[in-house]
Amino acid sequence: MLLTTTPTIEGKTIKQYYGVVTGEVIIGANVFKDFVASIHDFFGGRASSYESTLTKAKDEAMQEMIDRATRIGANAIVGIDLDYETIGESNSMLMVSCSGTAVTI
Repeated sequence: MLLTTTPTIEGKTIKQYYGVVTGEVIIGANVFKDFVASIHDFFGGRASSYESTLTKAKDEAMQEMIDRATRIGANAIVGIDLDYETIGESNSMLMVSCSGTAVTI
């Protein structure tokens, strides 16, 4: 599956458009991760526990989108957009969503 944030693929002709495909993942914040992140914030540095969780959530949302595109016959997704949003009571959850246009090249 060819993936791109651009609306076209240089050197390729889009033969068929299937429409928008999406992927969504919602993850809960963990108290231990919050504690570790606050220590990192206080002393400086990167909160690697949050970064790895975000990366995993993004990868899962992307894979969900790819699976949906594959099921409808697409071999590429163009115009991909990723969004991160806090949701839930006290913004205790994070939603990672992605969308793009499924196509055949």
